[in-house]
Amino acid sequence: MKAKVVLFTMLVSVLVASLTVAPARAEQQGSDAKSILKAMSDYVSSQKTIELTFDSDIEVITPQLEKIQFTNSGEALLRRPDKLRAHRVGGYADVTLFFDGKTVSIYGKHINGYAQFDAPGSIDQLIHALRQGHGVALPGADLLLSNSYDTLVAGIQEAKYIGSGVIDGKECEHLAFRNFDTDWQLWVETGKSPIPRKMVITSKTLNCAPQYTLRIKRWKTGIVPSQNAFTFTLPKGATLLDPNALIELDELPPGASEGGTK
Repeated sequence: MKAKVVLFTMLVSVLVASLTVAPARAEQQGSDAKSILKAMSDYVSSQKTIELTFDSDIEVITPQLEKIQFTNSGEALLRRPDKLRAHRVGGYADVTLFFDGKTVSIYGKHINGYAQFDAPGSIDQLIHALRQGHGVALPGADLLLSNSYDTLVAGIQEAKYIGSGVIDGKECEHLAFRNFDTDWQLWVETGKSPIPRKMVITSKTLNCAPQYTLRIKRWKTGIVPSQNAFTFTLPKGATLLDPNALIELDELPPGASEGGTK
């Protein structure tokens, strides 16, 4: 009987210890994940000019609950605080955005149409205006904000450091975060340049949990853009579109419902 009591006491001690260690380990993982996220944000925001290429996938769910994925590729050139050029091409759209600090011009080559509106301010303000004023989701654009950390950590309910991963031959730190309506993952390159290499956003509020995936390919900093790099030249015969009709320049075909945006 005495041996059984000792054994029971040992089992209780082990259980209590495990329950104590688990939250501590989870807290440490969350701290590690946020520290890496902060280092990535500080690095990106410190770069005055960035040139990158990317591939992206966005999933939609049909009324028949079939998951369909659409793929795009593109490039971007950024000069802080108020210059941006971005190009995206896929199966349904070929779109370029020009921002010179005062005016936004968005040109759809596939329809030879463009929208243009005044938006004086910074790149951060431009992204906010496109999202709030024109309904353009821009998933992944948070990575380029001047202080992306504050935006990315807002609403985080859980953070985890998953471990190491390899993206396009680059060793990365794999992070996972949970918000109320989304789960999202980030792979950050190890070393002196913590470049964001991959981001996956999973929507938890839509049926079948569609995802958006962004993979950053080439990344260059310290470049000197040409004087007209951010200037829009009106193509011959281009039609002026209403700025509120930017859905015509979306990366999805008409009628598709997108998912997986953060």
